[in-house]
Amino acid sequence: MVSEEVEMKLYNAASKGDVTTLAHLLEEHPYLVHGVLFPCSRNLLHVAAMHGQTPIVEELLSLNPELARGSDSQKSSPLHVAAARGHVEIASKLLSAAPEACWWRDDQGMNPVHVAAMNGHVEVLERLLEGSCFPAMERLRRGQTVLHLMMMAIQCCIWLLGAIKFGLYDSWWTSMA
Repeated sequence: MVSEEVEMKLYNAASKGDVTTLAHLLEEHPYLVHGVLFPCSRNLLHVAAMHGQTPIVEELLSLNPELARGSDSQKSSPLHVAAARGHVEIASKLLSAAPEACWWRDDQGMNPVHVAAMNGHVEVLERLLEGSCFPAMERLRRGQTVLHLMMMAIQCCIWLLGAIKFGLYDSWWTSMA
C-alpha cells in the first residue's frame, strides 16, 4: 500500500508534466504505474491526457502501453479524455497504442469520435478518422450521428458569440451565479 503523500506527488507530476519526478517515483515504486487509481477510477494516463501532458503520456506508454486500454468509472478511456479536451498529439499517441479504443463507448454511449465532435475538436476528429471512418457512422442511443453532434457544437458557439455581441452573456452569467 502506498502513502497518500506519494499518490499526491504522482498525481501532481502527471498533471503538471514533471517527467523527472514521475520517473523518480516510479523507479522507487514501480508497481504504481499499473495499480494506482485516482478519483473516478482514473489511471495515470487519464490524468496526463486530461491535463495535456504529452511527455508524461509518452513516458507512461513506454512503461505500460496497456494503460491506454484502461477505463474510468464512466467507462471513458484516456482517448475519450484526450478527445474531450482537444489534445491532438495525445490522441494520436493513444490511438497508436490502442487503435481499438476509437470504437469503445463510455457510459453515455459515446465513442471518442462522438466526444471530439460534441466538443467541436475538428483536428482530433480528423486524426481519429484517419484509420477508419466507421466509428463516425456509429449512432448514439437517440440516433444522433457525428454530424448532429458537430451541428450542436456549432449552434452553441453561434449562440455564445451572439450573446457576447449583444451583451446578454454577462447578464445571463451573473443571473446564474
